[in-house]
Amino acid sequence: MTSRRTFMRGLAGAGIALPVMREDAFGQLFKANAIAGNRSAQQLAEEEAYWSQIQRAFDLDRTMINLNNGGCSPTPTHVLEQLIRDQRFVNELPVEHMWRILEPRMESTRRDLAKDFGCDTEEIAVVRNASEANEIMIFGIDLQRGDEVLSTNQNYPRMNTSWEQRVRREGIVFKQISFKVPPPSDEYIVEQFRKAITPKTRVIEVTHITNLTGQIMPVREIVRMARPLGIEVFVDGAHAFNHFPFKRDDLECDYYGVSLHKWTMAPIGTGFLYVRKAKQEKLWSLMGSDDSLKGNVRKYEQIGTHPQANFNAVSTALAFNRGMGADRKIARLRFLRDRWAKRLLAASDRVKVLTPLGPDKSGAICLFNVDGLDSGKLGNWLMANYRIVNTPIGHAEFNGIRITPNVYTTVDEIDLFADAVIKAMKQGIA
Repeated sequence: MTSRRTFMRGLAGAGIALPVMREDAFGQLFKANAIAGNRSAQQLAEEEAYWSQIQRAFDLDRTMINLNNGGCSPTPTHVLEQLIRDQRFVNELPVEHMWRILEPRMESTRRDLAKDFGCDTEEIAVVRNASEANEIMIFGIDLQRGDEVLSTNQNYPRMNTSWEQRVRREGIVFKQISFKVPPPSDEYIVEQFRKAITPKTRVIEVTHITNLTGQIMPVREIVRMARPLGIEVFVDGAHAFNHFPFKRDDLECDYYGVSLHKWTMAPIGTGFLYVRKAKQEKLWSLMGSDDSLKGNVRKYEQIGTHPQANFNAVSTALAFNRGMGADRKIARLRFLRDRWAKRLLAASDRVKVLTPLGPDKSGAICLFNVDGLDSGKLGNWLMANYRIVNTPIGHAEFNGIRITPNVYTTVDEIDLFADAVIKAMKQGIA
């Protein structure tokens, strides 16, 4: 039988930085792994004894059912405790404790992020969220009047706002393609981009996972198409990192932006920007940086005084994810998604799921609608009557309710949600 000491040694051997946390912080992971044994991720996805231990690592408000984990997720309790502990330490003497003690330790966070993403340490900048990471790309690339940028009409709104400011200020051209929901294939998505490219196209921005339907986009295939044409590809990975397993080389991308307070479950206000080393010198920083940093990824971190404790706690959140295991995590998320989505599909042909339910085209994020029920009103009804937090989506080409569980979501919560929707279909919501 695996002892707790052996388990902790195993985490340390995997490159997890343990010195900053108590051994009992991973007690729930130890108990969960003892239950898991040698079972596969798929076998474990339905093992409630295992996931109940994971759920105990979080302090949650169980009077409400949180099915909007796509926006921002709670962090494990021991990660929050480290954040609070470091913030108190900073507050004792900020100029010493924050700048001279905690700030240098962020290099460990950089190292851990690079290890998990699969890139060199000198290619990771620790930033505040995916919006900041993506805006560094958007405002950092040199473009001329008339140059074209290509994205989709499911691009994240804040990124659209940033490109549109460059349109107004500099005269660049911002185009957005449309694609079927759900798309028939990866090849179809790539072809929609290909048909929109002109000799003036300089940048393609693509979301790794769309925030509306949860569609996983064929990033590698888009990069392979664009690179020979001299087109840069910016990848918005806000929802992808630590959602499902992948590495930088699986995507072959040069730029990637992440919010770590989503699926990594790190403190709110943490993210990272990856820029391939060869691309750093020509990508300007968002805030002014010294010329000596022009080839240094740290130029993207020149934001002035900021709460360092948030960034340092990222390593603890990464350790929690590693201890759980990426394969186990995505298997569980897809199990929860399929549990409600397939039940609703079986309950009525009025239900439409706009997210592909295949094994590798989506994760936890899933969008559905019900013929005859207004999605916004249904969403409000679920909240008012069952305290189910959900996300009604209105788009020019489709609408629905986005449902997004996480590893701390219980089967009972998923079943209650499905029960409520079926009741609404049968009895109405008036």
